[in-house]
Amino acid sequence: MSKIKINHEKVTEEVAKKLMDICPFNAFEYNLGQLSINSGCKLCKMCVKKGPAGICEYVETAKTSINKDEWKGICVYVEHDAEGIHPVSFELLGKARELADKINHPVHAIIIGNNLSSKVEMLLHYGVDRVYKYSHALLSNFNIEQYTNVFTHYIKENKPSTILIGATSLGRVFAPRIASRFKTGLTADCTVLDIKDNTDLVQIRPAFGGNIMASIVTTNNRPQMATVRYKVLNKPEMTEKSGIVIENNCEGIVLDTKITQLAIKPKEKGMDITEANIIIACGRSFKSKDDLKLAYELADLLGGEVACTRPLIENGWFDPRRQIGLSGRTVAPKLLINLGISGSVQYVAGIKNSEYIISVNTDKNAPIMDVSHVGIVGDIYQVIPQLISKIKKDGVINEL
Repeated sequence: MSKIKINHEKVTEEVAKKLMDICPFNAFEYNLGQLSINSGCKLCKMCVKKGPAGICEYVETAKTSINKDEWKGICVYVEHDAEGIHPVSFELLGKARELADKINHPVHAIIIGNNLSSKVEMLLHYGVDRVYKYSHALLSNFNIEQYTNVFTHYIKENKPSTILIGATSLGRVFAPRIASRFKTGLTADCTVLDIKDNTDLVQIRPAFGGNIMASIVTTNNRPQMATVRYKVLNKPEMTEKSGIVIENNCEGIVLDTKITQLAIKPKEKGMDITEANIIIACGRSFKSKDDLKLAYELADLLGGEVACTRPLIENGWFDPRRQIGLSGRTVAPKLLINLGISGSVQYVAGIKNSEYIISVNTDKNAPIMDVSHVGIVGDIYQVIPQLISKIKKDGVINEL
């Protein structure tokens, strides 16, 4: 990795002040006669080009090479709990099969826990070549230290080229720990995945606030790692049972932990818009919280849930769990009705797998219209009452 080297023997207080004034990112710090560079450095090399001569030096380290042929397989971490396997794991298995077929690699699933037989049996119906089952009584509940040690064992023994993990609350904690253990790259919240012939994973995700789509490739490290949100990918159909199960009783794996589990408190179940078949989504065109009654009435008639965009969360009008988009939830309902939503990149990324989209907006050129199956140009305060009246009169609810 390239870096800026400071020749400390030449640094004086005057020199340090000049460098701090030059740096556009405030990356230089001078404390107790010692000049240092903090994490704000963007390697723009301004200090090298315009700073006092001989003080800062740009050092480019040689890139390490890796034998990619030694790493083979697309691995999916199977997240589960007492209720069963998290649906995102099945979505990832479908994508893993698609990627693996392109480069002639096997698909691996790794599942860690205790009493896993029924869950492993289900995995064999989703195109898996090998299921690596790590079972032990101490692994009954997720413990990041123990699970990381188990995953490390799997990687060292099998050398998978790519690892996919759901971008769940658990996955967002677990994946970075594994990536750090192997000093490899990790791309979070990917929306699109592809793979090159040389097995480099193309990880595509929104960047700079959703203004661009970045394609990220880990060229010099293995394994490659990515987390993917629930509902971004399609769940594959069940197939005939195939693949083999490789049992491991964790013998020789360190399961000691400094974490003490005091109690397990089940989280209170609440509404989850990711599972809704019909969603009425509200945007900034609503002038007051009281006006949302129109959206709720429409949702009640259709048997759907009400969701929103980020501005309405910031207004305090909705529970954050009802937000759709990159900073909220990803949804894939059978019917999505957008009310007064312009269609930013962040929002569209959260709805792209919806089966049928109807959008109401006063601007016929709003970006949301480009991803909608039906676009209604009009004021929501006029269109929503008409929709409600139409449903009540003609019973459209039965047709939906």
